[in-house]
Amino acid sequence: MLRLLCLSAALFICLSSFSQLRVSDNKRFLVTKEGKPFFWLGDTAWELFHRLNREDAKVYLQNRAAKGFTVIQAVVLAELDGLETPNAYGDKPLINNDPSRPNEAYFKHVDFIVREADKLGLTIGMLASWGDKWNKSTWGKGPEIFTPANAGLFGEYLGKRYNNNSIIWIMGGDRDCTEPADFAIIRSMVEGLKKGGGSQHLFTFHPQGGKSSSDFFKSDDWIDLHMSQTGHYESAPNYTFNQKHLAFSPLKPHLDGEPRYEDHPNAFNAAEKGWLDDVETRQAAYWSMLSGACGHTYGNHNIWQMFTEERQPVSMARTHWKVALDHPGSYQVGYLRKLLESRAWQRLQPDQEIISGDNPAGKEFKVAAVSADGDFLMAYVPYGRKTTINTAKLKASRLRAWLFNPRDGRAVPIGEFDNTGNKEISFPSVGRGSDWVVVADDAARNYPKPGAR
Repeated sequence: MLRLLCLSAALFICLSSFSQLRVSDNKRFLVTKEGKPFFWLGDTAWELFHRLNREDAKVYLQNRAAKGFTVIQAVVLAELDGLETPNAYGDKPLINNDPSRPNEAYFKHVDFIVREADKLGLTIGMLASWGDKWNKSTWGKGPEIFTPANAGLFGEYLGKRYNNNSIIWIMGGDRDCTEPADFAIIRSMVEGLKKGGGSQHLFTFHPQGGKSSSDFFKSDDWIDLHMSQTGHYESAPNYTFNQKHLAFSPLKPHLDGEPRYEDHPNAFNAAEKGWLDDVETRQAAYWSMLSGACGHTYGNHNIWQMFTEERQPVSMARTHWKVALDHPGSYQVGYLRKLLESRAWQRLQPDQEIISGDNPAGKEFKVAAVSADGDFLMAYVPYGRKTTINTAKLKASRLRAWLFNPRDGRAVPIGEFDNTGNKEISFPSVGRGSDWVVVADDAARNYPKPGAR
């Protein structure tokens, strides 16, 4: 089993030193120290440090590495009574809830998980604290423990401790800045992290649902990339967040850091609206990546809280986290990554003119992008309805096209044809759950089969 996991993980880029990641020269995506594009494929494991023991943490991390995830988003001072309820070994993170007095035993457990992630080539998107520890004005367990002064001290402690690990610092924690003190606390913690870590890591901010980091820190120099939380309801149009951020100056990479979760009650109302499933998580991922994101974060409602039947569920969680590890959406975002990395995805530019005819907003909204060099394009068709593709966006006179199945990662050849400016595409299946991606290439480039499966 371990050999299989290692072989699967080897299919994806493995970084030895995340601290060398930087923003690309065109400010659209992230790159390694060698200048290679870094595909952010994240998972929200907010309670990872707080609720899992070491054996289970390894199970979780190995599963995510094998599926092609690259970033694991987890919280040091966790949401679910993270200050007063001890971790799996009976340790609380702070002595007397004092940010200037970290508990060494608790942080040794965090150290272990971070090292295991490093071994697997996974980057930890580390939140120093959930938002209720600095702004409890709306909800949360709290208590509020941070001031600008002690936030800087805590940041410096974390920065020093994880200076040599694969970390992206995510500020905020599902909370908006509503008072001047909130902004002061976040900025002070950032200063402390940079002081302790030598400014080697990238920074972003995780806001409440329907918001973006740019709503609060649009022009702050410390923000390297913007992050949005687009909400846990059907057809949340996350592509509009990319459209907004691509128009910003200064331009910075952007991604959806908390989209619709798989197995989450739709709009928090399962009785009337049902549950979100892999159909919604796939759609959010393709909408995001073909509208200009630098990466995408998947989430599962059971996994973020590491739900078991012995725990009180949050918002109707219903599936043991170990079972939820293999829900369909977690495989399918890996197929998305393989598809995009079978082409130079970092050269894609959103272009809705690729979709000919009516394309109203809603569940069936189609998104498309074309490479900057005009040698390939991709169009996502959520309900598999007959679509005409504007192939004039491609420069070649002869094209080769494929239908990529986001559900199983397989591609069906359409064949070669002359580029007459438009190509009508019919799909093998139609309706909810019958989403497809049209991939059209310059035939002379002889690109490989999309997804390589």
